[in-house]
Amino acid sequence: MTDSNNLNKPSGSDKDQLARQQLASQQVTVKAWSQKILVVLLCIASFYGGWKSHESSMVNQCFASGGQIVEGDKTILCKLS
Repeated sequence: MTDSNNLNKPSGSDKDQLARQQLASQQVTVKAWSQKILVVLLCIASFYGGWKSHESSMVNQCFASGGQIVEGDKTILCKLS
């Protein structure tokens, strides 16, 4: 049995709509990845900022208690006089 009206074949407008849907899904995927990368970068920046803030606070507490900073390899020590 053949379909003389070609009802099962997509028309030109259906093809255009399908192409637009595929393009939109690709844009959403790119947007999702860029948002994930942005979130990761913001998390790293926030962690680094918090770390430096804590370090600064420890140095200020050392100076407030009359100490001086002695820097080691990977640590900062407070030497009280």
